Amino acid sequence: MNAIELRNVTKTYPLFKVDNISLDVKQGYITGLIGPNGAGKSTLIKMIIGLIYPDTGSIKTLGSEMHNQEVNIKQRIGIVSDDCFYYEHLTIHEMRRMIASFYKKWDDKTFNTYLEQFELSPRKKIRELSKGMKIKFSLAVALSHDAELLIMDEPTSGLDPVFRRELLDLLADMIQNETKSIIFSTHITTDLERIADYIMFMNQGKLIFNEVKDDVLERYTIVKGDMDLLDSDTRSQFVGIRETAVGFEGLADNRAEAERLFGNYALLHRPSLEDLIYFTAKGERHHA
Repeated sequence: MNAIELRNVTKTYPLFKVDNISLDVKQGYITGLIGPNGAGKSTLIKMIIGLIYPDTGSIKTLGSEMHNQEVNIKQRIGIVSDDCFYYEHLTIHEMRRMIASFYKKWDDKTFNTYLEQFELSPRKKIRELSKGMKIKFSLAVALSHDAELLIMDEPTSGLDPVFRRELLDLLADMIQNETKSIIFSTHITTDLERIADYIMFMNQGKLIFNEVKDDVLERYTIVKGDMDLLDSDTRSQFVGIRETAVGFEGLADNRAEAERLFGNYALLHRPSLEDLIYFTAKGERHHA
């Protein structure tokens, strides 16, 4: 069962293109969305939630295409972003009354429970909230109308480490309900290493992979060694390489082949998600 299905989706702008994306987001899992700035992540999210439409291809969100079932789909989606879409002059209580009127499944008891948990006063005006407090308010809203699909767009960037950890625990608990699904786009890749089941990696408008997180991190490897290990054949094994006066460090996308080529002459270790982003972007710049 898929929460989201994209087939041959393309969106073209004057200086950028999301190019022929096909992917499935599995229901009941947390899918992390990663990539450097300008990779196309925000454009992808906007298409999934119906803020913009693709030029070609099809998108099904929760089983339906947005242009056929927009109101129904948006009832079932929760969005948490580092952008604030609320009226700054209203209080949390006043904003809640406005938002609640849009959702058939809005639950005041759940909302008030989250306000208390997040230490948010309903009397505070939106403009008085810090960036982190606005994220908490957005999260309380998103979790109070029984959303089946939660989309997190850079939600942890303004949060202190303690609440960030609490948020990750909350998301992990939420996903125990197998009808719920989460897309989590963030530059704080350690958060995804902690809780994501799948990773989607975008770069320059293309989907590099959409796979089980642990499978990806097992397939790729970081190789460190002396410069004399590099020639045209060994260089071709790397997604990207960083060279220094004393040696090199590179990302290879085939651990078994890297072990065969370099044997005991180089140090190999499991990469982080940050390594994947850094070396892929570095390799693209090198070949541009």
